[in-house]
Amino acid sequence: MEAVRNLQNNINAKTCVKIIAGIDNYDVEKVLKVVRAADRGGADAVDVAAREDIIKLAKENTDLAVFVSSTEPKDLLMAKENGADVLEIGNFDAYYKKGIRVTTEEVLKITQKTIELIGNDIMLCVTVPGHIEIAEQIKLAEKLEAMGVDLIQTEGASTVEAKSTGARGLIEKAVVSVSNTVELCKNVDIPVMTASGITSTTAPMAFAAGASAVGVGSSVNKLSSEIEMLATIRSITEAVKVSKNSVENIHS
Repeated sequence: MEAVRNLQNNINAKTCVKIIAGIDNYDVEKVLKVVRAADRGGADAVDVAAREDIIKLAKENTDLAVFVSSTEPKDLLMAKENGADVLEIGNFDAYYKKGIRVTTEEVLKITQKTIELIGNDIMLCVTVPGHIEIAEQIKLAEKLEAMGVDLIQTEGASTVEAKSTGARGLIEKAVVSVSNTVELCKNVDIPVMTASGITSTTAPMAFAAGASAVGVGSSVNKLSSEIEMLATIRSITEAVKVSKNSVENIHS
């Protein structure tokens, strides 16, 4: 419960950083590197695939909140039974790589079935697909809020092909998810997590857009060594701290 309490405090403070190992990442050695790096790098949560041994691995190697992601309600029930702190319907980027597009109706159906299975005594996060029109995203987010979902996650990098290199390219990849964050934050009261294309360069943009949290995946989980992962995570968490302090100084 302490992990969830800390997570909620950081969400409320709008400084929460979640590191995503990957919804389809079943490489035990790679997941362990991500979990350890997140734990040492100042993150607030890790997000792992819905497999019993992967969940156990995460729980044994960090005191951070452990998100478990899947699009299968029965797998999310299994995750709850094996100690997951937060259940997440998403992340969908792995499906996009296979040419699969998740629809609004499918998200609502999965969410409803998941709630029926798991009850209301565990935190539930749902990803709003970044490929659908923003008006439809807003309607979906409002319906999810009405259903009792605790947190929604934006995405969008999979819909963008960066044309530039360096910082400009990073911003081009994140701009859709960040702009989706702006619109969703205007229309729902539950916290919004910005994910997809988030780096140390773009994380401050997400919080400036109204996000309560960021989800960081590929910029960490594609790295080969734990040292590289740790350095990247620290750069993100430090960027978030600097951004937070700057905002507080402006308003003080």
